[in-house]
Amino acid sequence: MEVTLKIDLGAERLIAAQREGEKIAVEIKSFASNSAVSDFHTALGQFLNYQIVLEENEPERELYLAVPVDTYETFFQTRLAQIAVKRHQLKLIVYDPIMEMIVLWRN
Repeated sequence: MEVTLKIDLGAERLIAAQREGEKIAVEIKSFASNSAVSDFHTALGQFLNYQIVLEENEPERELYLAVPVDTYETFFQTRLAQIAVKRHQLKLIVYDPIMEMIVLWRN
């Protein structure tokens, strides 16, 4: 039985792109709720599911999790986030939602 994953549109979405010749997919999260921990649980779960789907269907595509700079500078500096990023080998894109630009690529 196949599972169909629906991708969020709007502020949070999965996009496919190329970066310097490498194929990537980016799961963009806004972390807009009142609970960064809850947002992180959701983001991590979705990221891991998307990673499985990409490994099966597009193994050459690298998956990145895009997070706002303020969330990266606060929540992603916590021990929980640091351990999760390391354990799950999360590749991060840190973006500035106001300037609409990428601040940091972290592999």
